[in-house]
Amino acid sequence: MKTSLLLFALLAFAVASTPAQLAAPNEAGAALGHIHLFVKDVAAQEHFFTEMLGGTVVKNGPLSLIRFPGVYIMLRKSDPSGPPAGSVVDHFGFVFKDLPAMLARWKAAGVEIEQAANPNQGYVDAPDGIRIEFFGDRNLPVPVRMDHIHFFTTDIKGMQAWYAKVFGGVPGQRPRVSTPGWVDCDFIPGEINLSFAQRDAALAATKGRSLDHIGFEVKDLDAFAKKIEALGIRLDVVPRSIPDSKTRVAFLTDPWGTYIEVTENLAPAGS
Repeated sequence: MKTSLLLFALLAFAVASTPAQLAAPNEAGAALGHIHLFVKDVAAQEHFFTEMLGGTVVKNGPLSLIRFPGVYIMLRKSDPSGPPAGSVVDHFGFVFKDLPAMLARWKAAGVEIEQAANPNQGYVDAPDGIRIEFFGDRNLPVPVRMDHIHFFTTDIKGMQAWYAKVFGGVPGQRPRVSTPGWVDCDFIPGEINLSFAQRDAALAATKGRSLDHIGFEVKDLDAFAKKIEALGIRLDVVPRSIPDSKTRVAFLTDPWGTYIEVTENLAPAGS
């Protein structure tokens, strides 16, 4: 297949037998880690992501996370400058084993549901304008799982190549949605992926918006930092430790304005 039709696979396999964990790292030692939201009402967001979407609150020392198979959602109280729409990262999505049951739950709770011709796909909004795409898959081994993060960019091929270079992507194919002009980047082949859609004008950076940054988990943060330096990429924040935990973090920004946190040992012990 031509490169323009391929997805970049960052992880070699799913962890269906241990759904609490992040997926195993790829050969470059990277995996999708988390999405960090800056929100006005932490309690309202926590209710939405647990009661409406099926996540579970867990702790890692001082860190509070909402766990889904394949990703953690993290919340910080803030006054965001705007919703994800209008920024380079527009939305993210989950896939559900029993979508009809989820649709009934959302309707009963008064959650506005956006659906078009495809009854197995649509959107709901969390507070602060955080748009979430949903899919149904009756073959899913768990009730819910992370599906994708969707970027809007003026340079699909450049963004695709950058995430391959920095986080070790290899080609794969996204099965659920195939739209002309989209190029995707799988984390688990056919499952968790980055999706890139073309836009004619550059969009705002993510930092400070309600979806402030995305996160990747790596096995060795110091080695990753050295790799970044060798590639000529500057870290915004060099590796540092989170007090009272084993977690270490660093930050960088992609060339299109996506703020990225890189973590080591983000998952709670035993996860």
